[in-house]
Amino acid sequence: MGVLKTIEEINEKIAKGKAVVVTAEEMIHIVREKGEARAAREVDVVTTGTFAPMCSSSAVLNLGHTKPRIKLGGGTCYINGVPAYTGLAAVDVIVGATALPDRDPRNHPHPGEFPYGGGHVIEDLVAGRDLLLEGKAYGTDCYPRREIKTLFNIHEINEAILYNPRNCYQNYNVAVNLGDKTIYTYMGVLKPHLGNANYCSAGELSPLLNDPLYRTIGIGTRIFLGGGVGYVVFYGTQHNPSVPRNERGVPTRPSGTLAVMGDLKGMNPRYIKGVSVYGYGTSLSVGIGIPIPILDEELAYFTSVSNEEIVAPVVDYSHTYPEREPQVITEVSYAQLRSGEMEVNGKKIKTGAISSIPLAREVAQTLKEEIQKGRFTLTQPVERLPGVEDGVKLKTLNQRL
Repeated sequence: MGVLKTIEEINEKIAKGKAVVVTAEEMIHIVREKGEARAAREVDVVTTGTFAPMCSSSAVLNLGHTKPRIKLGGGTCYINGVPAYTGLAAVDVIVGATALPDRDPRNHPHPGEFPYGGGHVIEDLVAGRDLLLEGKAYGTDCYPRREIKTLFNIHEINEAILYNPRNCYQNYNVAVNLGDKTIYTYMGVLKPHLGNANYCSAGELSPLLNDPLYRTIGIGTRIFLGGGVGYVVFYGTQHNPSVPRNERGVPTRPSGTLAVMGDLKGMNPRYIKGVSVYGYGTSLSVGIGIPIPILDEELAYFTSVSNEEIVAPVVDYSHTYPEREPQVITEVSYAQLRSGEMEVNGKKIKTGAISSIPLAREVAQTLKEEIQKGRFTLTQPVERLPGVEDGVKLKTLNQRL
């Protein structure tokens, strides 16, 4: 199977307004109608999208110097009552998505109470709202000031960088509760005795499920991040490509992850949303879209994966998840999950997504339009993500192609 196109050739077509760009959902129908070979010749780029809570997210802020100067590094800093990490330089601080105020009830749910945390601070920052900064320092000869209390917004600070060590999980658990009481988890509220099932993935729209062997998504890939432009800067924490995969190369367990970074000043609060997880804490929902160049038939095949062909593991969060390696009860396709009902241990239970399919679809469509207008070009990764060994192909994939 020879290479049909290069990223450079596709970028030339983008610059001339001649690139054929489709979303991952559209590519499914194109390949079914025309086959992989013709689709590879006709389609240049497939856009993907996801919008979901991604707890491993943060904002790195350089607040700028005061007069006289203050050394927040080693001191304390609160933004809208949420603690920021200060163990860097004088006025560099990090706000984590799951950070909570000191007096927050934490994981003790109260009716009508939803916590405000780091994810909401990041959303308010992107929205241009004024935030309350409170800091204390021990004072030095070069940084004599000991306290600060002031309002600021994103336009008044030097830099605001979104840095997320683990986003875009390639597949994930479906959470259920086999226990006798309701439990409150990062996957949402789970009712006892298989009362419901929650999942978190855009399925056939999800970036890494459309490039399962990481052929085009790698370190240096330019992406749609939070409504602006970002980059894959490394493989994400907990990146684990060595899991079972189906005949399409798609992992059937939580697998690859991405570390991503971008300028918060260019982002849109529609795609950066603080999340309150009842009885658990806070997080940040992030919109991410990644373009996949269709270089050959294999990539046309990968990007035509459908919800019927993607399965996720069903895991009991009441006992096995917190106490040992999650034990898989069964597997379920995303088509079943999206139907609103699935069956576990002979019982039909309702399913619910904590990710947003409409917004994932909007991300993929927005990225498609940006590429068509010539405002977003593709990048060649400087290094591949750790994954399936070079030259190793799935037997059934070899037979198919």
